[in-house]
Amino acid sequence: MAEDMLSLVIVTGMSGAGKTVAMQSFEDLGYFCIDNMPPNLLPKFWELVHESGKINKVALVVDIRSRSFYDEIFSMLSKMDEDEQEKHQKVDMKILFLNASDAELVSRYKETRRSHPLAMEGRLLDGIHKERELLNEIKGRASVEIDTTDLTPRQLREEIFANFQESSEVPTFHIEVMSFGFKYGLPIDADIVMDVRFLRNPFYVKELKTKTGVDKPVYDYVMDDTETQDFYKKLYDLLKSIIPGYEKEGKTSLTIAIGCTGGQHRSVAIAQRLGTDLKKLDYYVDITHRDMEKSQKKVIEHGNK
Repeated sequence: MAEDMLSLVIVTGMSGAGKTVAMQSFEDLGYFCIDNMPPNLLPKFWELVHESGKINKVALVVDIRSRSFYDEIFSMLSKMDEDEQEKHQKVDMKILFLNASDAELVSRYKETRRSHPLAMEGRLLDGIHKERELLNEIKGRASVEIDTTDLTPRQLREEIFANFQESSEVPTFHIEVMSFGFKYGLPIDADIVMDVRFLRNPFYVKELKTKTGVDKPVYDYVMDDTETQDFYKKLYDLLKSIIPGYEKEGKTSLTIAIGCTGGQHRSVAIAQRLGTDLKKLDYYVDITHRDMEKSQKKVIEHGNK
């Protein structure tokens, strides 16, 4: 999408059809998301978006909880469109309508034990039928309609990505390869943790002690060892085989933490190699070294005493 183009997605549809999952998906696509905004606030909000100049993608859930929605939404959208033409600003506005069968909606409400907003004191099915009638007009104007009856949350997410993700955007799935020191504690956000403290330790080599795993002498010392090579091949083959499964299940990020005692030598070298190799598989990868500098600083300070 061009930088001067603003994208607005109105997310609506049947209550219980998956709007919460939809909003989470749009957030992962980099949209500024707002749930349950009254339609009469849309023009003012859109004006603020323009003035900020920092937001170019917005997703709004506007549904039955805002009872004035059905009377006001089309007039508000028309007014916004007229204002954009007067300002010579380009806006790509779409309506996403989420639908599901009556039987599936009844099942979902029974499972969550929630009341339908139009059937607080009556039959659930009556509320669903009434909502369908109210939504009939906006359903006809929808740019995209997704029937979630037989979709899992992951499949709904994939449908939204297929319809709204720009081909030029950064991939929504990314990997962080992190080195760390066990002496400073486990990283609480890690999905996979690998302990490499069994590998030979450059810390005990005088000329390597104050260096780190990003320095070539240390990197070579760690990676050239036969035991390291055997371990790394098995680790890489394992990760290469399981990472697609994480992506398939809808994870947006995967953090792989490699730990040694202080997070300065062995874990850093392994993380550097692993991150580089995963990038060659066309994954979006960040490499971070959580404790490398603090460990190096302590080693240098201790050596100067």
